[in-house]
This record gives sequence, C-alpha cells and structure tokens, in this order.
Amino acid sequence: MGITIKTEEDIIKLREGGKLLGLILDELEKEVVPGATSLDVDDRATELLEEYDLEPMILGYQPTFAPRPYPAVTCVSVNDVVVHGIPNEDPVTFSDGDVVSIDLVIGYKGMVLDSARTVIAGKGSERALELLSVTKQALDAAIKAAQPGVRISAIGAAEEAVVPKGYGIVEELCGHGVGYSLHEEPQVPNYVQRGNPGPILRPGMVLAIEPMIIQGGKEVVFDNDDGYTVRSKDGGFTAHMEHTVLITPSGPEILTASQKGQ
Repeated sequence: MGITIKTEEDIIKLREGGKLLGLILDELEKEVVPGATSLDVDDRATELLEEYDLEPMILGYQPTFAPRPYPAVTCVSVNDVVVHGIPNEDPVTFSDGDVVSIDLVIGYKGMVLDSARTVIAGKGSERALELLSVTKQALDAAIKAAQPGVRISAIGAAEEAVVPKGYGIVEELCGHGVGYSLHEEPQVPNYVQRGNPGPILRPGMVLAIEPMIIQGGKEVVFDNDDGYTVRSKDGGFTAHMEHTVLITPSGPEILTASQKGQ
C-alpha cells in the first residue's frame, strides 16, 4: 500500500479515537510508581481498552523483523530499553527514578492510532528530567515542522536542530504512516537521510511521529532472545514520545493529545 489520504469520515473517527487514546495514556501514567510493575501497566491498559470497547492492535501482531507474535497489549520500556519492552514476560518492578516509556496502539471504528509517553517513577534525577525535556522538545519541533507542502525530511531536520550534544537520535527505528493499519507508508525518519528528502506532506496524511532519544550514543542493540526488545548499546537511559498527527491544510493537528484538564 502506498501513501494514503484519509477521508473526512476517517478523520472524524481518528479524532474521536485519538481523544480516547490520550485519555487512556493519562490513566496509564498513574501506574508508573515505585513498587508497581510493567505488568500492572499492561493489565490496566487491558481493562481500559475493554471499558472503551477498543481493539489492542499490537497484541498478536507480528512485524516482519520478529520471530513470533507480540504477546502483550502495550510496550513498556524501562531505562536503557528504547522500545518494544515486553511488560508481561519477566515483568519489571519500577524503582524510584526509573525512566519508563509506555507505547499503545488502538483500533477504533476501523481506524488505528498510535501514541507513546515517557515518564519517571517517583522522583527523577536531573539527568533523567533533562532527557525527558530534550525528547519533548524534539517531538514538539518535529510536529511543528510537519507542514503541508514540505518534505518528510523537514521532520528529522527539526529534531536534529534541537537535540543537543550528548544525546543520540536513534536511526535504526522511525515513525510511519498510520490510520488504516498499524504501519503504513511513508517512513518518518527522526534524522535527515542525505539524498533522500522523502515525499511531500499533503493534507489528509496521518503520521505517527516518534522521536527516540538516548542519553549517550545513538547505537542500539536488538534482543535476539525475546525477538522484540531494543536497548541502547552503551546502556544510556532512553526516552520515546509519540503522537498520531493529521496533516491539515493549515498545519499539523495532534490527534492523541493528553486529555488532562480537558
């Protein structure tokens, strides 16, 4: 499937589903406290998806790189785990200061939405808080750059412009189109691929924009034992933040924003 343009009917559903995903992630953040576990997060996600009659899109999903279907509803990635941490196999108990990313993909009325947040269990160190700040700045800059008429490469360029020395932007993983299925074209790199500016952004495109930042080098290693977990090669703490974003004629619209205070 090539790049898809969503219809007005699709966009209405995506807006509705995005609000629910934002609300659910607001609730899942509350589970990240010292003494709780990654399994607690996944169990709570299962309850909330059932409550809102949403489909868990990564449960049982098998990407091309993986040797088996994914066994959980969420990805919960702790400290040096960049993405794809499996929450219900050898669950991690959160300690004070742990950096925890929660990634959730839902199906709503036939549409797919994808979002991730990184939070700290308890009180974080200054370095951990700085990592989250840098990653949030990268996400904000990337979304702001996703204007109709520009090339995909503008997104990675915006991230590179705000991520300071001492932090690595993961290059082996990237964002992607979303909406009709979990992974659609185009790929959305978090850095500038020289000589490959990518397609032009057009109204109706829907992207999962997701910077993955390491406190240290950019290199990652893949866990061949479980088939999913991706860690920073140098053991540095990592953060992953993601929104589903609609390209509109007037600019980007975040579909999966937090609903706190709404």
